[in-house]
Amino acid sequence: MNPQLLALITAMAWGVGGYFEKKGLHLGGLSPQMGITVRTAVALLILGAVSFPQWKTLPQAGTKAILMMVIGGGIVAGAIGMLCFYAALKGAPLSRVMPIAFTSPLFGVLMGIIFGGEPLTWKTAIGTLLTIAGIVILTI
Repeated sequence: MNPQLLALITAMAWGVGGYFEKKGLHLGGLSPQMGITVRTAVALLILGAVSFPQWKTLPQAGTKAILMMVIGGGIVAGAIGMLCFYAALKGAPLSRVMPIAFTSPLFGVLMGIIFGGEPLTWKTAIGTLLTIAGIVILTI
């Protein structure tokens, strides 16, 4: 499937999901930590089943690759990012939380340029500035 279409579906899923997560937190009087636990448990079941045929490739990946996934996906994005996101969802309107929370591509672009050797083009710079301007407009 086209990577841009997959990215759009991701954005839609995260935006729609954020709405239901916020509703669930408030309707149930749940703490952000409990919300993340429910979300992660369900995701683990589904992803475990979907990825089952690929489990045999895990030992081949190597320690460094797995460590990168654990640090980046498990600790930084999965735990720290989600704890902060759910606390923000619980405490502020969705229309204020989502635009700021989903500035994540800006940080991804910076990481790619600084550490990944990706080029900083005019297109990337202008797109980044327009994204920041849009977020500022939405949140002021």
